[in-house]
Amino acid sequence: MTTIRLTAAQAMVKWLAAQQTDTGERFLEGVWAIFGHGNVAGLGEALHAHRDDLPTWRGQNEQTMAHTAIAFAKAHARRRAMAVTTSIGPGALNLVTAAALAHVNRLPLLLIPGDVFANRGPDPVLQQIEDFGDGTVSANDCFRPVSRYFDRIMRPEHLLTALPRAMRVLTDPADCGPVTLSFCQDVQAEAHDWPEAFFAPRRWPQRRPQADPAEIAAAIDAIRAAERPVIVAGGGTIYAGAEDALARFAEAHEIPVLETQAGKSALASDHPMNMGALGVTGTDAANALAADADLVIGVGTRFQDFTTGSWALFRDPARRLLSLNVAAYDAMKHGAMPVQGCARDSLRRIGEGLGDWRAAPRIGTRRDDWISAADAVMAAPNGAGLPTDAQVIGAVHRQSGPDTVVMGAAGTMPGALHTLWRGARGGYHMEYGFSCMGYEIAGAMGLKLARPEAHVVCFAGDGSYMMANSELATAVMRRVPFTVILTDNRGFGCINRLQKGTGGAPFNNLYADAEVAAQPEIDFAAHAAAMGAAAEKAGSIAELEDAIAAARDRDVPSVIVIETDPHPGTGAGGAWWDVGVPEVSTRAEVRAARAEYERGLAARKRI
Repeated sequence: MTTIRLTAAQAMVKWLAAQQTDTGERFLEGVWAIFGHGNVAGLGEALHAHRDDLPTWRGQNEQTMAHTAIAFAKAHARRRAMAVTTSIGPGALNLVTAAALAHVNRLPLLLIPGDVFANRGPDPVLQQIEDFGDGTVSANDCFRPVSRYFDRIMRPEHLLTALPRAMRVLTDPADCGPVTLSFCQDVQAEAHDWPEAFFAPRRWPQRRPQADPAEIAAAIDAIRAAERPVIVAGGGTIYAGAEDALARFAEAHEIPVLETQAGKSALASDHPMNMGALGVTGTDAANALAADADLVIGVGTRFQDFTTGSWALFRDPARRLLSLNVAAYDAMKHGAMPVQGCARDSLRRIGEGLGDWRAAPRIGTRRDDWISAADAVMAAPNGAGLPTDAQVIGAVHRQSGPDTVVMGAAGTMPGALHTLWRGARGGYHMEYGFSCMGYEIAGAMGLKLARPEAHVVCFAGDGSYMMANSELATAVMRRVPFTVILTDNRGFGCINRLQKGTGGAPFNNLYADAEVAAQPEIDFAAHAAAMGAAAEKAGSIAELEDAIAAARDRDVPSVIVIETDPHPGTGAGGAWWDVGVPEVSTRAEVRAARAEYERGLAARKRI
């Protein structure tokens, strides 16, 4: 057996660079890195040596580097990914939030945080967490519950098994999620004689597990027996490449399609069977069809509470769930009839079995009525006063084209966009599994890296911008252009509305209610410009539209700030959401909200 002598870090990088997609592309586009003690000497040297085979990119914050990597993988429908490496201690722990985000969204992300010394010679090393009762614990054990696969590399030869296991998870459609390889810093520098064959290029095919014939047959029978079926299209539809299959299935059998956040844009918004968003942030058309459905056909969805209106939306007591999902965990949720396998192939096989069967038409004027209602709330304002978020969305909508992709993560805009946005297939990218503030700007960069031809429009509130804006400087350095619509409502407007909606007094969300000595006057345009972005403040919806049009041709990010009214919601659509309201309060508003909450609970119990 021919061997090659390399350090463990050199071996890891060499092996990762040789892993390919089924089309021969490098699976890992590159490695985001912030170096420190714990990865600079070992992995840093190895990444430098292989920088032509596996590029290394410098970011500003460990969490947002990982957000960029996650958005890149999501935009590639999980077929490609990125890695992130950090030092030990705070650098590593800054990745935990991003790992949870990838875990919830079933997205591939390779994390390589440095760890303490395996030989324990310098214990306790700088930044080391010491567990008084367990000498094997380090800070990186925090990754265990938020990783689909976790391994601690304490000897060089551990990589011989750990790396293939990592790639198996990153490329497995049913088990996909974040992988953490906690790499002890002394081990990174240790040499080993590696089998040369270990580094041969390997292609990882896009696996398509087939559903059991009995499950397909049961699904066909259930659909044939249904009178009012609906399809709930989730993110798995896109990850499976099932968009065309979904369109053909819905058209052939006249079954309306309702969209989750992750599944939105699996069909173009103008597809005649697309009723738009479902659930708490749903359209009137979709929610009316869902409420009356006797069979709910989930395609690649987790049936999250926003999708189901906290399980109060599907109101037919006799309704059944049919779940097409590659993951058994999701396919069997809430007593669903499972069809465990590739969504694309399952739709095709069920469609063939249904033949010319068609559901009774139920759409009527619902779709057109909803479009009229949405257009009304998105129309440009006639009078004075600050614009609403819906009116800001309308401005972007009027300036959008077939290449526009809107994205976001937290605050008002994800819900408003889910409800109101109408775009092309593939024109929507929302992180709403974790709804993580601070994902927006880093995610926009990752999305643009994955889809350079797209006109990426990032919606971020002032709260999210304040939480994580530093990758704007990275995008400027790398010349990655996208447009940020920064809505300044002077605080956390979305949660302020929720607070008031549950009877609470406005408190600690908007700056005006935060009991501060002085109201902040933040010049967001100046701040963004200081990092090199093209930045301006729009004084009106008309100015906003002009600024969006001008931003298209730049080679750096554009940040357009507009002040908005924090109080109105979308003005249309929506459904009940279970948010616990206190049973006891001195406030009459809370007592009234509790009574309304109990009515919602009672309605759900009757289903």
